[in-house]
Amino acid sequence: MIKLSFHGACREVTGSCSLLEFNGLKFLVDCGIFQGEHFAVEHNESEFSFNPKEIKYVFLTHAHMDHCGRLPKLYRDGFRGRVYCTEATRDLVEIMLIDAAKIIAKEALALNRQPLYELNDVRDLMALFDTFDYDKFFHVDNLFKIKPRDAGHILGSAFFEFYIPDEGREKKIIFSGDLGNSPSPIIRDLEFADGADAVIVESTYAGVSHETKKEGVAKLRAAVIDAISSRGTLIIPIFVIEKTQEILFELNYLVENHGVPRVPMFLDSPLAIKAVDIYKKNENLYNDSSRHLVKTGDDIFNFTGLTYTETKSESIAINHADKPKVILASSGMCVGGRIPYHLKLNLSDPNSHVLLVAYQSPGTLGRKLLDGERQVYIYGDLVEVNARVSVINSFSSHADEPHILEWLENIKSPRPKKVFINHGEEANSLNFAGKIGTPETKAIVPEYGQIYEI
Repeated sequence: MIKLSFHGACREVTGSCSLLEFNGLKFLVDCGIFQGEHFAVEHNESEFSFNPKEIKYVFLTHAHMDHCGRLPKLYRDGFRGRVYCTEATRDLVEIMLIDAAKIIAKEALALNRQPLYELNDVRDLMALFDTFDYDKFFHVDNLFKIKPRDAGHILGSAFFEFYIPDEGREKKIIFSGDLGNSPSPIIRDLEFADGADAVIVESTYAGVSHETKKEGVAKLRAAVIDAISSRGTLIIPIFVIEKTQEILFELNYLVENHGVPRVPMFLDSPLAIKAVDIYKKNENLYNDSSRHLVKTGDDIFNFTGLTYTETKSESIAINHADKPKVILASSGMCVGGRIPYHLKLNLSDPNSHVLLVAYQSPGTLGRKLLDGERQVYIYGDLVEVNARVSVINSFSSHADEPHILEWLENIKSPRPKKVFINHGEEANSLNFAGKIGTPETKAIVPEYGQIYEI
């Protein structure tokens, strides 16, 4: 009998962590950090609801922190198994976790508390990684097999097809991870699966239909032109992986094709700059059009007027640069990184414009700006929000509801008997379950820690 339980991203978006058990074997799909409201800290610091020493494998869908961010804690608490993912995911995870460990150490020192994990935990953890390729069966100790498929979400992202012998037959279980908002301007499209006994599917944007890529680029162009005409500052909070690269790609096209006048632009994130380097090393994962651009000599992540700022002094200097200007800085939810510093200095200016291009978890500064709060606290100071705040959804790297439904509808030979809906705010997940449940397929929004049989 195969048992499935959820230990994160369960009636919430972050903290992805699912546990599969069969024949005495235990393994995880993802082990992410909780982000957002104050209870996220308690979630991250509390003990796992399973014994990390008993986990033999972790299968990692991609390198976003809400999917990989607690791996070093898992190691610190006794995990000594293997972590499997694509090569690009491994490389991105390493830079993400090293950066996180440094931030966690600083915060722990300031609060006089034990850090969640340390740099040595990350380095020791990375020695446990093994990689596999898309669309090829990977046999795990002759116990079961897995086929990674391209999720089209970020570079190296995968959804997993598990083939597990159980009760006299082979059962197929699919974990979606995060599904991509295809087509992407850079990476390949989301693949489709065909048939399963059970599916675990994300629901971040269930109930939502994204605007088209064309509409999103038009809004980006209008925001840059508006900043120029008002001699203001356009601030774009970005996630280090995929969001950064997609927006740079579109800005590169606009600048080089005279869609916007040249204006000083800054990528103010050392981590995002490292991620760009990893993207450049993995051109084989690009779609055909992006590979063609690179082959013709176009640096799709750089253009005249763009400055990469790595050091703290370079970051501070941005605020002395003449306006108009455009600042891209992490994090995408406006928590951590260099973005709070820029927001603190610019939110009170009515000529400033904050362009949100990512999902905003409840409780984050980004969510407060999205919800229209007129006063926010940044670094302990109350800041008036006079700047314009707007949203572009087309740059989301998550599939919207029509894309998720299309992906599920292709899983039909056979139709899954159970679909578990995770990685979504509770109301969205429950509403989505009502749309996909049929007499043939039971739609389940799981409870945290409850064990389900497959």
